[in-house]
Amino acid sequence: MKTFAIGGIHPEENKFANHQSVEEFPIPKIATVFIHQNLGAPPVCQVNKGDTVKVGTLLAKAEAFICANMHSPVSGKITHIEDVADYAYFKKTAVVIEVEGDEWEADIDRSPKIVKEIKLNKQEIIQRIKDCGIVGLGGACFPTHVKYMLPEGKTAEYLLINAAECEPYLTVDHRIMLERAEECLIGINALLVASGAKKAKIGIENNKKEAIKHLKEVAKQFPDIEVVALKTKYPQGAEKQLIKALINREIPDGKLPIEVGAIVSNIDTCLVVYEAIQKNKPLIETYMTVSGKKVTHPKNLKVRIGTPIMDILHAVGIPEHTGKIIAGGPMMGKAVSNPHFFAVKALSGLLLLDEKESKRGEIEPCIRCGKCSYACPQGLEPYLLAPLSEHKRFEECESNGVLNCCECGSCSFTCPANRTLLDHIRVAKRTVMASKCK
Repeated sequence: MKTFAIGGIHPEENKFANHQSVEEFPIPKIATVFIHQNLGAPPVCQVNKGDTVKVGTLLAKAEAFICANMHSPVSGKITHIEDVADYAYFKKTAVVIEVEGDEWEADIDRSPKIVKEIKLNKQEIIQRIKDCGIVGLGGACFPTHVKYMLPEGKTAEYLLINAAECEPYLTVDHRIMLERAEECLIGINALLVASGAKKAKIGIENNKKEAIKHLKEVAKQFPDIEVVALKTKYPQGAEKQLIKALINREIPDGKLPIEVGAIVSNIDTCLVVYEAIQKNKPLIETYMTVSGKKVTHPKNLKVRIGTPIMDILHAVGIPEHTGKIIAGGPMMGKAVSNPHFFAVKALSGLLLLDEKESKRGEIEPCIRCGKCSYACPQGLEPYLLAPLSEHKRFEECESNGVLNCCECGSCSFTCPANRTLLDHIRVAKRTVMASKCK
């Protein structure tokens, strides 16, 4: 089976919610919607306190190049526009909506009928994606329309779809492929038109045999789409690793996938692109897995953006002696400092770890065993980068390739000395990037 060449690890899969169908979580009584939910510049607020909104009403408009619209996920009255703490206690501007019913904008098609024929041309598809506020749901939240506005002189040969879902515990992508396969593939067809690529390849890890079999069957209707089984190895879904596995090309340092003729999108993004193109539905929901070793009933959920996270946790059940909540997966997710935050566009999971599992081991001296370098899929030397960062030698971090780090966490996972390698590397990476921006 295909895979990437350098590094990689095999953490416990812990896919406890693998056989749980996606459930629609109830609409909250009050939705708190952060205005800025994309990589890049924040959109400009278009509503005021006291306004009445419907599902799909534009709350904030993208006026910068790298930016995304924000729409109302609920209908009701805006009671506040104020700064609200996110998962890390950072204050961000949010629109607070008191929910009244579930009234949608009239131009959104809510029928369950699957629409196969794509009537929009390349530019119309890109514009619709922009209008609907679609961002990449793989985690980065990069505005999707920008990705398909190719630089002059660049062409896309391949559209690569990340359906690896290599993070432990997370299973919602798997369920979407089983339950919404045809809609995903129609979305991929729309992205083929938008990109100008002739071929799409969907990369799925081989531990999802049901999804591979089902997608291959549905893909018989779509001659330009190929389903490729990939070796189960973390981080198979990382952009550079997926490109290496699927088309055997390597992105030069500091460059984007289009440099090797590829565009990469997540399978969830393809689903919401389908809804935008064929149903004129903006991005108002997120799909997530709620799981953990002590969670009695792990679930895959479709949740309206702005839903209080505590509502979700209480509905699933917070196990006794929970020591940490992770937003996302255990490898690349972020520890939650403030559990009283709200669902956002690319929240792929909520992971509940018990006190024993969440406690870090005692940090010991590095013995230069080289396990972190062997595991690094980017071929870096984490044992060198981390102490350079600790001593604020950031120029040396840059010269040793810190900007190539994909923050997968493989180095910290393999370190027998329990060293917080990725924490220090992240500090160096952000410091170097900030200095470049200045």
